Amino acid sequence: MVKQGYHHGNLRQALVESAIKLIEARGPTGFSLSEAAKQAGVTPAAVYRHFEGRDDLIAEVALEGYKIFADLMQFAYDKGQPSALAAFEATGRAYLAFARRYPGYYISMFESGISVNRTPELAAASSNARGILEQAAEDLGKHIPKDKRPPASMFSAHILAMSHGVVELFARNSPGTASPYSPEELLETGIGVYLRGLGILEKDI
Repeated sequence: MVKQGYHHGNLRQALVESAIKLIEARGPTGFSLSEAAKQAGVTPAAVYRHFEGRDDLIAEVALEGYKIFADLMQFAYDKGQPSALAAFEATGRAYLAFARRYPGYYISMFESGISVNRTPELAAASSNARGILEQAAEDLGKHIPKDKRPPASMFSAHILAMSHGVVELFARNSPGTASPYSPEELLETGIGVYLRGLGILEKDI
């Protein structure tokens, strides 16, 4: 029987919230769909009305995560205006902030092995989030000498890779990694070195 208080309209969200807790505690492969059902207070049969398997549930978590991620990226981008440099740097910091504040979503999106092309909705949400950083890169690219200016998609991909590396190595307590500097300092200085290599100096923006 479905737990009293749940109804057809919010059971799906209850399952997503249960999955987030389990993912944070055990990782994306450390729980079963039946356990997610138990956590939500429903029968396994109720879960299968919404999801065919655990990967479908994780994909739903990732979809919700990308939407939140895009909102945070957009907020950071807007807050940095009218400075193209400030907006770009803010989107990089937003990545780190998201990983810290929403680890269950982050794991589902970037560590679960679920392809962003699993569903059209997931692909669109992922593309929308990346598009915000690409826009910030395109704005900043106007200040880069033409002979050093990479495509905005490559520019933004470099920063995403750098942000992801800092998160994985230094912001998520990876075994065997340590630094006398905070993840924020590592990311900030890394972005600074990258931008100076492209010919961007803070005084010019």
